[in-house]
Amino acid sequence: MSRLTVPAYGRRGSAPDGPPRLARVLNRIDLRGGVRDPRRLLPRAQLDVSVAVERIRPLVEAVGEHGYPAIREASERFDGISPERLRVHAEAIKEAEGTLDPRVRAALLESITRARKVHADQRRTDHTTQVVPGGTVTERWVPVDRVGLYVPGGLAMYPSTVVMNVVPAQAAGVRSLVVVSPPQRDNGGLPDQRVLAACALLGVDEVYAVGGAQAVAMLAYGATVDPDGAERCEPVDMITGPGNIWVTAAKRLLRGVVGIDAEAGPTEIAILADDTADPAHVATDLISQAEHDPLAASVLVTPSVALADAVERELARQVPATKHVERVTTALTGEQSGVVLVDDLADGLRVVDAYAAEHLEIQTENAREWALRVRNAGAIFVGAWSPVSLGDYCAGSNHVLPTGGCARHSSGLSVQSFLRGVHLVEYTRDALRDVAPHVVTLATVEDLPAHGQAVSARFAEEGS
Repeated sequence: MSRLTVPAYGRRGSAPDGPPRLARVLNRIDLRGGVRDPRRLLPRAQLDVSVAVERIRPLVEAVGEHGYPAIREASERFDGISPERLRVHAEAIKEAEGTLDPRVRAALLESITRARKVHADQRRTDHTTQVVPGGTVTERWVPVDRVGLYVPGGLAMYPSTVVMNVVPAQAAGVRSLVVVSPPQRDNGGLPDQRVLAACALLGVDEVYAVGGAQAVAMLAYGATVDPDGAERCEPVDMITGPGNIWVTAAKRLLRGVVGIDAEAGPTEIAILADDTADPAHVATDLISQAEHDPLAASVLVTPSVALADAVERELARQVPATKHVERVTTALTGEQSGVVLVDDLADGLRVVDAYAAEHLEIQTENAREWALRVRNAGAIFVGAWSPVSLGDYCAGSNHVLPTGGCARHSSGLSVQSFLRGVHLVEYTRDALRDVAPHVVTLATVEDLPAHGQAVSARFAEEGS
């Protein structure tokens, strides 16, 4: 393996620390000495979703207008395969469960059990507030009626993503769930066998062998799914689940037609670490996310040059031994990955809050204390024994998380993602009469007299 060393030293130009002949995998950004706005200097993958939106717009419109023929043509063009019927028969889903490796089955069941335990505690209950005697507001939590769940099937297969999407939707009380996942050549044009098995274990029987932007369009608009037009995928109210840039672009384009969870970008991990961290653990965790995608981001934030150098040595040792060496190397040496040097952990905290990572590990002394001070992260993994890989599969937490800095304003997928708050306003005649002058006053101030009249007309006889 050839390793690329890119000199991206701090403040984009300061001299590096450490052994002069140390071959580096990761870029270095030196923020020591204080930087007012670290956000613009931090490594980040550059993705122009707006360009992708225009590229996929004709496809999305074709699916909306023509349904099955447009979906099948797109599947043949992009996936190299076009199933005769897009819906996966119930027998095939059941068969996938029956042929599942017992170890994989046990692991998926454990993941489901832990996820259900965590997500069950996220359920919300209706609450009634008495504003005044005779006047109440009740907040009801109503689940979305029908949800489409996207499960990727490109560089890797993700039965775990079935778990992470289905479990919170079921806990929220969503009545109708449909899973879409790209067709696979090695599975006869069906989605990955393990993805189908996960659907079976969770009781999901509406599954379509469709991926990419065409799958998102099918879910949003509804479409026929066989050449005779006899079967149809009914439109959904919301689409969740990660995907590639084309899936993300389609979700952006169709937002408003349907609700979406987020615009998922390449995965990212940031690690805030000090001298107490084990460099071998840090290196393995950086590699674990880099193997997802050549655009995956792996970022180490530390005040310790010694740790940074030790991690580099571990990367030089571990990367050649990993299965997806080319993918990992591309991700680690890309502009989206790097080591960020800071003066101390307090400055490191400021940097990771500015970065707002999808996954943030805290590998420091008193790790929990630092973790509780973090404001911006999709999920936080505390201490040496809580790696991101645990959260990907069996922590009980959800691995569908905001990327690209969106953790500054957005949350990961949860039961709340599938619930809508609806207010029930109930006032008696006396309660409305008491507040009527204030309503009329505010309506007059805003030059909306009919608003005030809608209230005062109810008491017209009293004033005559």
